[in-house]
Amino acid sequence: MSGKFIRPLAISSALVLTMGLAACGSDSGGGSDSTATVDCSAFSTYGDLSGTTVSVYTAIVSPEADPYIESFQAFEQCTGATIDYQGDKAFSEQVSLRVQGGNAPDIAFVPQPGLVQTLVASGRAVAAPAETEANVDRYFSEDWKTYGTVDGTFYAAPVGASVKSLVWYSPTAFADAGYEVPTTWAEMMDLTAKIASDHNDGLTKPWCVGFGDGAATGWVGTDWIEDVMLRTTDGPTYDKWVTHEIPFNDATVVNAFETTGKILRDDNYVNGGLGDRKTISTTAFTDAGLPILDGTCYMHRQASFYGNSWPEGTEVGPDGTIWAFYLPAVDPDVAKPIIGGGDFALAFSDRPEVQAFQTYLASADWANERARATTAGGAVSANSGLDTALLTNEVDKLSVELLTDDHALFRFDGSDLMPSAVGAGTFWTAMVDWTTTDVTSQEVTDQVERSWPA
Repeated sequence: MSGKFIRPLAISSALVLTMGLAACGSDSGGGSDSTATVDCSAFSTYGDLSGTTVSVYTAIVSPEADPYIESFQAFEQCTGATIDYQGDKAFSEQVSLRVQGGNAPDIAFVPQPGLVQTLVASGRAVAAPAETEANVDRYFSEDWKTYGTVDGTFYAAPVGASVKSLVWYSPTAFADAGYEVPTTWAEMMDLTAKIASDHNDGLTKPWCVGFGDGAATGWVGTDWIEDVMLRTTDGPTYDKWVTHEIPFNDATVVNAFETTGKILRDDNYVNGGLGDRKTISTTAFTDAGLPILDGTCYMHRQASFYGNSWPEGTEVGPDGTIWAFYLPAVDPDVAKPIIGGGDFALAFSDRPEVQAFQTYLASADWANERARATTAGGAVSANSGLDTALLTNEVDKLSVELLTDDHALFRFDGSDLMPSAVGAGTFWTAMVDWTTTDVTSQEVTDQVERSWPA
C-alpha cells in the first residue's frame, strides 16, 4: 500500500441524518431510514450524551462507509452524541503515526489483531469498559474475544467480519451432473475424483484456481494452506504455527501442504478451463472462477467477497447461476473451521461517550442497525444477536450462518498475522514455486522457515 497520505473523509452522521433521509432510495449501499422506527428506550443505559463528539477512524471510505455512517444515526438521535466518522485509505500507515503523535482518534476500527497489539503496546489505548466486555461475552465466541485481548486484558470489540472458507459452484451444473454438495473433506475429495473421471477431455476439471495479483501473487495459495492447516490440526496448533511457536516446516505444516497438494498439484484436478497447475500463478485471482460459467470448471475456493466478482447479470444465490458452499471440515460434528478476517473497535479515550459508543458497537442493536443500512451487501458480523432476516445479501446470510454456528472454529488469516517478510513475502513466493515446479512440500516449508526473522 502506498505511503502517500490521503486526506481523511470526515463526516458527521448527524449531518447525513438531517440532509440525507430523503435520498434513502439511492444505490450507495445504504438506503434505509434506520432511525424512523428506533426505540430510544434501548439506549437509556448510555445516558444523556448531548454536546459530546466521538471521533471514529477507519480504512473504510465512501461509498462503502455510507452504511456505517447511517447505522450510527440511532445512537446519535437517542443519546445526543455526534459521531465524527473519518475514513482514510491510508489508515494502516497513518493510525500508528497519529497515536504516537498524540493525535489518536477516540476509536479506531483496526483490521488486524497484530495491529491491535501494536497499538496497545504504544501505551495510548485504553481497556474496554465492563459493559463492552459483557456484550462481547454475550454475543461473540471466545475466539473473537481472544483477538481483542492483549496480555489478559480485553481492549477491542469485534465489529465486521469476513469468511474465506467458501467454495463457489454452479447449482445447475451440479444438478445436471447428479453431483451433491459435499459435507465432509472426504466427500469433497470423492467428488473431485468423480468429476475428473467423468470429464477426460483435458479441458474440464473439478477445480479452477488463480494466484495472480501483481506484486501480491501467491496470497490466494496461503489461504488454501491456512484453511487446510486448521482442518488437519486444531486451533492451538494453528496458533502456534502463526506465532512461530512451532517452526514453519513442522510435520503438521508439511502435512497441510501435502493434503492441499492432492488438489493443487494434480493436473487431473486443476486448472479447469485454464490449463494445468502451472497456470495457477499466471491466472488473475479475480478471473479464476469464471470457467464455472462455461462449464469447464466445477469448484473454486475463494472468500465471500468473490460474490461481487461475477460478471454483471450473474445471479448469485442458492437458486441462482452461482452459489457457494462451506469448504468442508474433516468432521463437522466436532468443529467447523473458518478462516477469515474482521475489524475491531479499539478506544484511545475513556470518556463516558466513548465508552458508551464502544459498548454500542459490541451490541446486537448496532449489528442490526448496520444490517438495515447495508442494502448492497457487506454487513457480515459474528454477533449472534444479528437478525439475519435483515440481511438482503445471500452471501452475507451464508457467512453469518457459518460464523455463528455452534461448531464454528474461527481463526484469522494466518499470513496476515505472521511477520510481513513471511506472510506477505516468502510464503507468497513459496506457493508460486510449489505449484509451478517439482519442489517438495518439505523443501518449500524449509525455504519459508529459513526466511523467518530472527
